[in-house]
Amino acid sequence: MEITEVVMVYDADAGLVGELRYVVGKLAGRHCGLCDVTHGHLRRRPAFDELVCSLGVPVQVWHRNEQTSDVAACTAGRTPTVLARLADGSLVELLDAGALDACGGDVDRFAAALHRAIDDVSADRLDDDVDAVADRLGE
Repeated sequence: MEITEVVMVYDADAGLVGELRYVVGKLAGRHCGLCDVTHGHLRRRPAFDELVCSLGVPVQVWHRNEQTSDVAACTAGRTPTVLARLADGSLVELLDAGALDACGGDVDRFAAALHRAIDDVSADRLDDDVDAVADRLGE
């Protein structure tokens, strides 16, 4: 099944209070693996923006408190995360917090992990589609 959108959710809240909490948390040693990929010290990384433009599907990047209800139901409080919305409207996780941490803030490593995850989801969905057709033919 086709991926129609990629949704990324930070482990941080939007707004002034959310930003302040994030900065204090960062000083205390906590971090968001997705924030590390998307932002440098002061602003969003141009390499991340280039990656987003190259994906060929819309990309939404949200803070925890900006999630739609269906995304929040899928993440169930597990952020940061990267999800794929499929053509049927369902959501599947592409990268969890551990996978994002493994990128070490490197956009190229993130891109490689994201592309692998997208390929895996596409292959799994293709296998499911082939199995469904075979089942229908066998009826």
